[in-house]
Amino acid sequence: MNGTRKETMDRVIAWRRHLHRYPEVSYEEKETSAFVARELLRMGWRVRTGVGGHGVVADLDGASPGKRIALRADMDALPIQDQKQTEYASTVPGVMHACGHDGHTAALLGAAERLAETKAQWHGSVRLLFQPAEEFPPGGAQAMIKEGALDGVDEIYGIHLWSQFPACTVQTAPGPIMAASDEFQARIVGKGGHGGLPHQAIDAVAIGSHFVVNAQSIVSRNSDPILPNVISIGSFHAGTTFNVIAADCRLQGTVRSMTPETRAHLKERLEQVLDATCRMFGAEYELDYKFGYPPVVNHAGPAERVLSLARDRLGDEAVRVCQPMMAGEDFSFYLERVPGCFLFVGAGNESIRAPHHHPLFDIDERALQTSVDLLYDLATRR
Repeated sequence: MNGTRKETMDRVIAWRRHLHRYPEVSYEEKETSAFVARELLRMGWRVRTGVGGHGVVADLDGASPGKRIALRADMDALPIQDQKQTEYASTVPGVMHACGHDGHTAALLGAAERLAETKAQWHGSVRLLFQPAEEFPPGGAQAMIKEGALDGVDEIYGIHLWSQFPACTVQTAPGPIMAASDEFQARIVGKGGHGGLPHQAIDAVAIGSHFVVNAQSIVSRNSDPILPNVISIGSFHAGTTFNVIAADCRLQGTVRSMTPETRAHLKERLEQVLDATCRMFGAEYELDYKFGYPPVVNHAGPAERVLSLARDRLGDEAVRVCQPMMAGEDFSFYLERVPGCFLFVGAGNESIRAPHHHPLFDIDERALQTSVDLLYDLATRR
């Protein structure tokens, strides 16, 4: 199998660095969308813009009729200050591509160029989905689906560059591979008072602290230990000064799970624990619980095809069946509609180790070549 030619890969790296310099957060990807559309039109794709917000959908037909294969990349960045010392570091204060979406977009553009150059050599049709707003629910996938992005699609594939895996390796698996990602906000309402007279108050800080500890028992003592699930409290705010007992506290957290049954159980049990903790101390509460993205569940046939194609191109030693991880992804909504597979391409090395959503996040750009070649194979060999 031939790889993508050097001229295309030089452009892919240039595209990725351009996007990294000029990131846009979820729901604001106007310039990124326009950049993608211009490049696709130059290549000869049929392009539709403004799909589900700032989404771009592009179609191209091969030499004869066949399956329509969709390939997806997400385009949005994160509200994080870039701390890298590189010539392509973000120029936008407080915004950076800290999850690899710039690489996803550039790699799909590279595959688009190669597909356009070889359309007389493959059969069927290819649809490209450049999706906005993956990072923040409700996300961009559902909006694109509502506006016809999956109409007529037989299968869909997506790649996520992953800095915690060695560069140019591939990992995926059939079945659940990423978690449902839900969120909640809780307010515990006590009674303020003097720090020296706690018996006259209802201490929201103490009650909130008990809830944080009690919530962890849901995972350790109320859930099947064979099924992965996580409850994390990420934010706890209360009080104004050292000698005043806080009247209320506000907490935010995330709940991750792999099955619908576990997902429903965790929501029910979290509210029970919050209610019981507050009643024990005589406090009230408010709870806003939001279901986010469902689990990413790969279809068996497409997942096996991904693993087989990756082994053909990269060799057995570079391809693994991976364990599920508790991060979330709205690619799950596509997989609820059509068969497909979500896969990880390793993008880390000895000097690039920062995790996703970190101010020093970066990728080994050799992973872009692997991504372009795999996307091309997934489109043309189906």
